Amino acid sequence: MPSDESAPSRVRASDELRQVALEQFSTVGFAASSLQQIADRAGYSKSSVLYHFASKEALLEAAIDPAIDRLEALLGDFVAGGRSSAARAVFIERFVDFLLGNRLAVHTFVNQGQSLRGLPVIERATTAIRGLAGSVSNGDATTAEQMRFGVALAGATYMLVAGAMFLDDDQKQNDDDLRAGLVSVLSELLLTADGRTTR
Repeated sequence: MPSDESAPSRVRASDELRQVALEQFSTVGFAASSLQQIADRAGYSKSSVLYHFASKEALLEAAIDPAIDRLEALLGDFVAGGRSSAARAVFIERFVDFLLGNRLAVHTFVNQGQSLRGLPVIERATTAIRGLAGSVSNGDATTAEQMRFGVALAGATYMLVAGAMFLDDDQKQNDDDLRAGLVSVLSELLLTADGRTTR
């Protein structure tokens, strides 16, 4: 019978492996990442990774599933709250907080979603993003409005992960600055002119 002391160790290993996997998937890509690379970076053996996750796909699912849960909840709240300009402004603030808190997972399923089609967790993420796009843009959105949403989402995820790699250390901003900038830019892209905040 396992002792109580072994459970936290297993949970910690699982959490560490998920975090390292997210870092690998978001920087070098899912296809270019191997379980051995993830194990090496996390300081575990490949057999330890396989003890916790049956495959690289299972590790991907465990790594990004919590972010998809949060995105679905955020979408549900937005739809329930109506689509007025005021509701959209509140949604944008909450969405930016979601992006900041889940940047690696969102970067992975937004920017690699097309190449990972067919994986159930990616299909779930794609469904959530389509639901979000439909709710933000409404059913009768013009091509330009749909493009604004796409540019807003992809651009935000790019800047939070890949874009930061191109900045010098003295140019990197803290999350408060990033949050203010993202709220401003996403408001310009996703709110009608009369609903935009003037920050």
